[in-house]
Amino acid sequence: FILQLYFLLTVLSFVDLCYANSIVPQMLAHFFSARKSIPFHSCVLQLCVSLAMGSSEFFLLGAMAYDRYVAVCHPLHYTVIMHGGLCLGLAAGSLVAGFMNSLMETIITFRLPLCHNIINHFACETLAVLRLACVDISFNMVMVAISGFLVIMLPCSLVLFSYGHIVAAILRIRSAQGRSKAFGTCASHLTVVCMCFGATTFTYLGPHSASSVEEEKTVALFYAVVAPMLNPISTP
Repeated sequence: FILQLYFLLTVLSFVDLCYANSIVPQMLAHFFSARKSIPFHSCVLQLCVSLAMGSSEFFLLGAMAYDRYVAVCHPLHYTVIMHGGLCLGLAAGSLVAGFMNSLMETIITFRLPLCHNIINHFACETLAVLRLACVDISFNMVMVAISGFLVIMLPCSLVLFSYGHIVAAILRIRSAQGRSKAFGTCASHLTVVCMCFGATTFTYLGPHSASSVEEEKTVALFYAVVAPMLNPISTP
């Protein structure tokens, strides 16, 4: 039971660690160095890895919402439904989907001719790199929107579906202590979900303009540094 309960959390923590390590070391190196540069191949690798880990995290958060749904709504059948094979499949599927999305985004981003080599960002991020292009990026922005819908909104829909049933099940619990325990089980996970989904929805699905660049950097910094540190702590 313990292995099933914490398997997805372990995978999420690993993904967070990889995501933070793909961005934070280079960011700190630039912060303490007068020469703020990154080789082209390193920029490509950073974008690919960070995008893969970030995408995988959203699918994992959706899978964890389903795990909470089963734990609260079907507690007696939890170990039967959330068996080892299903947990492994959910984790593997999340990682594969994340890497496929990352590979697609990286290829269509770096196939564009770039007019400049100065990125107005602390990392090689999709929107920041697209702003360097010499050609029309309408197709890329459409693909960013489609990718954002698939990676953000689909897991978010699963989260809303799961927590809708969870809230309904909790309200049917007669014991106040039972309701409190059930809410406590899900509240921390829901907090992390709101932070992650809110930050990336603002960045990738919100309106884009020159005035929003600094806001995007602030949100991206929060998502890259703060959220990965809170995930293992906030999720029981």
